[in-house]
Amino acid sequence: MAGKLLVVATPIGNLDDLTDRARAAFAAADLIACEDTRHTGRLLAHLGIKKPLVSLHEHNERQRLPRLLADLDDGKVIAVASDAGTPLLSDPGFLLVREAAARGLRIEPIPGPSALLAALVASGLPPYPFTFAGFPPPKSGKRRTLYKEWAPLGHTLIFFESPHRLLGSLEDALAILGDRPVAVARELTKLHEEILRGPLSAVLETLRGRAALKGEFVVVVGAQRDASASPATSP
Repeated sequence: MAGKLLVVATPIGNLDDLTDRARAAFAAADLIACEDTRHTGRLLAHLGIKKPLVSLHEHNERQRLPRLLADLDDGKVIAVASDAGTPLLSDPGFLLVREAAARGLRIEPIPGPSALLAALVASGLPPYPFTFAGFPPPKSGKRRTLYKEWAPLGHTLIFFESPHRLLGSLEDALAILGDRPVAVARELTKLHEEILRGPLSAVLETLRGRAALKGEFVVVVGAQRDASASPATSP
């Protein structure tokens, strides 16, 4: 009998957000394919679970496919996990899920934490429709090209950004998309969680005044017609 692929969401910062189903999925798996075996190993140790781990990330996912698919064909249960949040969303796992689906194998989602959805529902911006674009390109020219493609969409946009590229990315967004309402969230579910809301220009000015930018950032950008936001605020 063919095996089963479990797509398991894990906490984005607060371990209390791990679901009972996620814990059970890890316990039931014969093998866990994860973004970083050290990170997932620490999570499993916290749960008191010991399982074989294999790394699965953007640089090796294609090479891992034959072995993982063979294991599924042999009846094994494989859990897929990223370092934080829901796999596939700017994290590895898509190629494996796509191939498993093409073979008619059973794929079971284990829902849970998601940084993009957490930021969206707390943003104060229209929650649907929305476009999620992962991480924008690191170079300004390619970012601006992407933002030009987004400009006509007329609905909420969401993307991730790293601390060292955040200011440049927001500057490009302001130049191409205009002074739209935004919410910039950092360290979601963690001790220093913060969400800045307001016009893009005001939020950008606030962030420029910081001595350092730390944490993982989610940027939510409203449509131009939503641009009635007040100056940058945070709770």
